[in-house]
Amino acid sequence: MATRKTTTSAKRLSAAEREAHITQEAVRFFAEVGFGGDTRELAKRLGVTQSLLYKYFPNKEALINRVYEVVYMGRWNPFWETTIQDRSVPIQERLTRMYIEYSKAALTRDWVRIFMFSGLRGEDINRKYLTILRRRILEPLAVELRHEFGLPSVTEVPLSTMELELIWSINARVFYFGQRQWIFDVPVEDPLDDLIAMTIEHFLIGARAMLPRIVGQAPALPVAGTPAATPL
Repeated sequence: MATRKTTTSAKRLSAAEREAHITQEAVRFFAEVGFGGDTRELAKRLGVTQSLLYKYFPNKEALINRVYEVVYMGRWNPFWETTIQDRSVPIQERLTRMYIEYSKAALTRDWVRIFMFSGLRGEDINRKYLTILRRRILEPLAVELRHEFGLPSVTEVPLSTMELELIWSINARVFYFGQRQWIFDVPVEDPLDDLIAMTIEHFLIGARAMLPRIVGQAPALPVAGTPAATPL
């Protein structure tokens, strides 16, 4: 008589293993249904009772916080930060390297879908992550761009919101590749690395023209319909 193959039960898992298993399934669950998903359904998928689920996570908010730590902070790569500030490498090369590596974490199914669901539900995941992204990636990048283009340092001229908005456009473009695949079901057809390289080259061409005006080192563009001043 054939022996029936048993599945891993709650009794066979240590507390740490059970907690990790719940977290992994929660990531898949919320990426699929969003944060409106009921914890009863999650418990059902796990094959455990809801009371056991709450033994490890006292409420849904605690579970969502763990998902944030695993999906976003757990995949944060210090390489991104060090690469941006490595002035021994040309800025176009280091930005291309950094965003190619960044895309390996940020353009996965769970990363993109959970981020979108979080924004729609008003969860804190987006705010917390974007605050860290701004402090660790975007602001240092602004410093490097000023250095690259020979502009005043941030101690001489503080960063402006307009300056940071320009830099946000890189992330917006890269994240859109993930949205197309995991939200709109329209994957990009060209190699992602090539698209990121093109995005960085395009950004730097524009930034070279725009940043001096934003920082205040070049005259503002004339208002539409107003004749430009005649050079002496």
